Amino acid sequence: MSNIPPSHFSSLKVAMLAGGIGGAKLVLGFDRIMAPGHLTAIVNTGDDFTHFGLKICPDIDSVAYALAGLANKTYGWGLEGETWKVSDALEVFGAPTWFQLGDRDLATHLERTRLLRHGKKLSEVVDDFSERWGIASRILPMSNDEAPTLIETKAGVALPFQDYLVREKAQPVISRILLHGGYEPEVLPEALMAIEEADLVVIAPSNPWVSIDPILALPGVREALAEKYVTAVSPIIQGKAIKGPAAKMFAELGVQPSSLAVMRHYADILNMFVYDSSEKAYAAAEIPLRVLPVQMPTIMTDEADKVGLAQSILGQFADQIGAL
Repeated sequence: MSNIPPSHFSSLKVAMLAGGIGGAKLVLGFDRIMAPGHLTAIVNTGDDFTHFGLKICPDIDSVAYALAGLANKTYGWGLEGETWKVSDALEVFGAPTWFQLGDRDLATHLERTRLLRHGKKLSEVVDDFSERWGIASRILPMSNDEAPTLIETKAGVALPFQDYLVREKAQPVISRILLHGGYEPEVLPEALMAIEEADLVVIAPSNPWVSIDPILALPGVREALAEKYVTAVSPIIQGKAIKGPAAKMFAELGVQPSSLAVMRHYADILNMFVYDSSEKAYAAAEIPLRVLPVQMPTIMTDEADKVGLAQSILGQFADQIGAL
């Protein structure tokens, strides 16, 4: 870890590609040490879906709740101090309750849906919520267009991602992942601008297949990243994912789950790759050209861990830029 003080980072601009709980954790770490307005989180919307007529944005909400200090500390999703009276009442009716909607969380979905029906764009709604929650960093959906991720199973069924992950508990065997669900979404222009203006782009330790690839597959994103210094953090440690089905997905898609596989997945856009310090160091022959692998403690159990990892990444970046 670099000894460069946090004040050295005050002028840097960072864009992060993120999704899921792992993404929200590292976004929080960067948010706590960056100057206000200098961090932009570009968040996956492939998980978004409609439930009980409400627009649900799981990844955006995970990031926003984390930065607002509202996130449930036990689960990493939903709100702290949540109650479940509406969900319990729905269960009495025999209604589908496989996707849990807390009472206070419902307010977010209700108001988002109302605003969208009145003509606001998703990015405008996210900006409005962020301002109301006192979030200093910018949160951007990857697109204002529909871009659902579908999971095609070995049984030949195409499941919306939340159905696969939550309703089916990620049990079906995957045959392939269909990004954007047949739509042709455009990247949010502000997201592309955030990448272009960033000194550093960080790919969070999110599921590469279903949290990051939907962003990378948008027109213009890879081209913008080719001009930037890009760092990725592995969500796979010792062959396992901290949370979620990433390792299972790797294996079912014919890739041995490992941090090395994650590095190779992103190799064409990477300058630096961060993997956990508990792992065996890579052999020189395993490392893709132009990629600097760096080991750091990457397990984030509390805010100190999240901030520490963010500081280490920024410090390593500063050291590398100084050496160029």
